[in-house]
Amino acid sequence: MKILVGYDGSNVAKEALKLARRHARAFGAGVDIVTSMESGTEGEQRAIDDAERGLEWAKTLFDEKGIPCKTHLLIRGMSPGEDLVQFAREHEIDEIVVGVKRRSKVEKILMGSTAQYVVLQAPCPVVSVK
Repeated sequence: MKILVGYDGSNVAKEALKLARRHARAFGAGVDIVTSMESGTEGEQRAIDDAERGLEWAKTLFDEKGIPCKTHLLIRGMSPGEDLVQFAREHEIDEIVVGVKRRSKVEKILMGSTAQYVVLQAPCPVVSVK
């Protein structure tokens, strides 16, 4: 079994990591932790470095429990939701775990919702954490 966790460093993403760790232990699964950035120009190098450090930290949560884990920083020009769904298809992921941030209806209309996109488009079950 393969579990994908969308990770952006937020508190809800950290909760998603905790749940993915419990599921991985229960099902003997491996975990892929993915951070998605739409672009990665030289001017965004600090954000890229921060994302890589965040992924390294997240991986330690699984390493300390002996759970197989890989991290991925995706910079493919897609929205985070599109990136997670595409990654799930490419790697035959069995479950996706995402954090859900509370947003107003106007924020969802203007900026969309990564979790909503993943829930509606994913090729596998999606667990949301708040």
